Amino acid sequence: MTVAQRRNRKIMMTPGELDAFLTAQRTCRVATVSPDGAPHVSALWFAWDGTSLWLYSVVRSRRWADWRREPRMAVVVDCGEEYEELRGAELSGRADAVGEIPRSGGLCAELDFPETLFARKYFGLEELPHDGRHAWLRLTPEKVVSWDFRKLNPG
Repeated sequence: MTVAQRRNRKIMMTPGELDAFLTAQRTCRVATVSPDGAPHVSALWFAWDGTSLWLYSVVRSRRWADWRREPRMAVVVDCGEEYEELRGAELSGRADAVGEIPRSGGLCAELDFPETLFARKYFGLEELPHDGRHAWLRLTPEKVVSWDFRKLNPG
């Protein structure tokens, strides 16, 4: 992962802060490119494994169709209400499908960890229930930009 942030380095999250932030947050916004070149943004649940963002997407969605045609995407995860509370990260790069499409729960060692993270985070379970409608996209970011406005006025 390349941290490509030049401006506002003083509000950039450290690697540990970024890891904790992405682990704790629940919803991201995924940006893909439609066939006509227009951006498409949709909210999605995700899991962060410390290296990659795992997106569990409906395979009959516009997001999935856009990804099949153009695998590059950008994802924003953010939080905060007031200006001085804003925190977030933009991760971008090429996403890859992992496992069955759609996922029915067949053995896939590469999905053991992200599926456990996801099942615990969103369902309070140890195993992810599969519905045959979703599949996994893994975004290992090529570029990350982060911000934590709380650093502007510490104390």
